[in-house]
Amino acid sequence: MTDRARIEAFLEMMSAERGSSTNTLDAYGRDLLDASEYCGGALCDADGSDISGWLQDLSRRGMAPSSQARKLSAVRRFFRFLFEEGDRKDDPTAKVDGPKPSRDVPDVLSREEMAALLAACADDLRLTCLVEMLYGAGLRATELVSLKLGELPRRKGDRWITTDVIVRGKGGKERLCPLGRPALDALSNWLSIRETYLPEGSLARGRAEGFVFPSRGKSGHLTRRRLGQLLESLAHSANIRPDRVHPHALRHAYATHLLMGGADLRSVQTLLGHADIATTQIYTHVLTDELAELLETAHPLAQKS
Repeated sequence: MTDRARIEAFLEMMSAERGSSTNTLDAYGRDLLDASEYCGGALCDADGSDISGWLQDLSRRGMAPSSQARKLSAVRRFFRFLFEEGDRKDDPTAKVDGPKPSRDVPDVLSREEMAALLAACADDLRLTCLVEMLYGAGLRATELVSLKLGELPRRKGDRWITTDVIVRGKGGKERLCPLGRPALDALSNWLSIRETYLPEGSLARGRAEGFVFPSRGKSGHLTRRRLGQLLESLAHSANIRPDRVHPHALRHAYATHLLMGGADLRSVQTLLGHADIATTQIYTHVLTDELAELLETAHPLAQKS
């Protein structure tokens, strides 16, 4: 059986048995096809040296260690699948060392910059709501744009009686994300005009009416691409470099500002939906840098030097 056929079978298994999202399956497919191309279409027959050579090729192409590690993870899962299906008697990735993880600290938007972004979109109720929910709940882009009305906090009249959003994250895992007062107010304001954004035509309207952020597109909801475009335009309006303002940047700001405010790491891990606390720990390096700077400027001995 060809690489492509086995890759398709693997993706079908990940979808049916693991509940992997469309985005995850697309990423796995791209990663495996890239590895297959490097191996001349013979990934299924590759050995450890082939996989190591592929990783070296990724490095030569300038790929970040974190991206290499993600691609290697996809290949490891693929060979585990081949082994379980009886197509391989070994796992060639077992002795392959992964790239050393990067400890790059996210470029985090400051509180002042977040205030500038919110001020710049104050007259746009939809954009204000999008920003408040990215920054006020730490949602991923996909989680936000695909949010459904039934997943919002419950209301009685104009009053919110709960504050938690039900979010379905990576791998279909469900978590509760509490919204603060600014986000709830922004959500109320957006819902008051949301119907004006519903598309005309029964088919398009039927696709869109269940989503918090409806759209005329095939998905029925605002796309991640359009969300990125809106934030890029907002960055220009707030005089902030556009490459620093994207959905994940607002999620970074949410996590970092929580920690700066005294939240513990485990709580932030839960709120972000991180499976591994090591993923959350990257934000502590931002705090370490801030504390070091504080020591340099505020400690009596530093002031004497």
